[in-house]
Amino acid sequence: MRNSFKLELKEARHMVAAALRKSAEIGVLETVCIVDEGGYPLALERMDGARITGPQIAWNKAFTAAGHKRSTHLFNQMPNGPALPGNEAFGIQWSFEGKFAVFVGGYPIVVDDEVIGGVGLSGGNGEQDTLCGVAALQALHELLAPEKRRVLVQADIKK
Repeated sequence: MRNSFKLELKEARHMVAAALRKSAEIGVLETVCIVDEGGYPLALERMDGARITGPQIAWNKAFTAAGHKRSTHLFNQMPNGPALPGNEAFGIQWSFEGKFAVFVGGYPIVVDDEVIGGVGLSGGNGEQDTLCGVAALQALHELLAPEKRRVLVQADIKK
């Protein structure tokens, strides 16, 4: 049997807070969702004034990142993104009753080389969502550093 780290509410809230701080810093209204390894929300917050569509979109991005173990924007990255027309996963965004997101804003949460969840953001443009997502991952890295846990902090993640 293998021991693994499990994402809990404390870590999820810490990540959301960091993403929202970054969002306020760059002046964008975001919704942030942190999901567990099964793609179910642990924490979801929508800033005052953020779009009402944000919670579902952020959840979809986090779900996709956790479940497929890759940053969502990598599905459409030229030239070989698997969801691009003519490639093997074209149309995948219609999977899981339309819950599969193949655009920027979803990042797997990787601790000790294992995907333990996902973070999804909605509200900014791609660059803004990325800045907030990386801020969330960086916050988890800092929180878990005393425990000697390794957290992958980058935008392009594929496990």
